[in-house]
Amino acid sequence: MAQGRSGMGKSGTQRTRNPRTGNPRTRISGTRNLSKRQRAVYRRRRIVVGVALLVALALVVFCGYSLSRGVGAVWGATYGSVSRAALERDTAPTPHRSTGVKDCSAKDTRLSLTAKAATVTVGGSMEFVATIEHDGADSCLIDASDSGRVLTITSADGKDTVWTSDSCPADARMLLMAKGDKDVQTLTWGANRTGSECVANQDDLPKVDRGAYVARLSLKNAPKVTSEKVTIEVQ
Repeated sequence: MAQGRSGMGKSGTQRTRNPRTGNPRTRISGTRNLSKRQRAVYRRRRIVVGVALLVALALVVFCGYSLSRGVGAVWGATYGSVSRAALERDTAPTPHRSTGVKDCSAKDTRLSLTAKAATVTVGGSMEFVATIEHDGADSCLIDASDSGRVLTITSADGKDTVWTSDSCPADARMLLMAKGDKDVQTLTWGANRTGSECVANQDDLPKVDRGAYVARLSLKNAPKVTSEKVTIEVQ
């Protein structure tokens, strides 16, 4: 029958008739063959898409890295500077001298010295009270350490220096004195004689002989600033 016949055409195509319309129709058997030009076009398209994806991925990574760096910089600038400033304030040394402030002089400083006892036995010790008072109009600086405010023991005639409180070095103790300020310290003399070298323990120094001695307070940087003499007796 005409409707049931079918035949094979060229290039692997099979021709049949549509049972409803009776028109011939073609069915392709096998796979579609692409030309070299079409394959080249498809390769170029794949390459372009691949490059576009790589570029997009690189942009995403770069943006994420830049954002994290920016957040870290803001955090460090806000909180890191605070901690560094606090650290710098904690570790910075306190200056001993303020710019523009003069040293205390005889015009604005008074020294006084008193002994807690009039006599001391050989081998004993004598305590003194040293007072620095500022009575000037302007503030001034003074070194109130044993090396700046010096206690000196001499013979009764003043010709022989027996002992000084600055025979051993001492750290400076700078005071900013204003009108009416006082600094009171206790100094101890072991009734001994200062050696040629610094000795930390006064008991290692030779003892003085019995007799009368004179104690006086002075400022090393202002020799004219002195206290009244105090006479003591070693028995």
